[in-house]
Amino acid sequence: MPRYDYRCRACGSTFEVSRPMSEASSPVACPGGHDDTVKLLSTVAVTGTSRGGAPAPPAAGGGCCGGGCCS
Repeated sequence: MPRYDYRCRACGSTFEVSRPMSEASSPVACPGGHDDTVKLLSTVAVTGTSRGGAPAPPAAGGGCCGGGCCS
């Protein structure tokens, strides 16, 4: 089940709630009982490994713009 980060506008606390994606936009109260909360944008970590745990192969072309323009 996905976890979503929220911030309470009344007390300023941030908290996390696990809920189905279908309820992602539904209102949620903060642990302090306040109803004025806002869902925060979450960041996603991307790693350089493939499913097997081995490092991902380097991108073709390499270099600064993918075209090998750097010496």
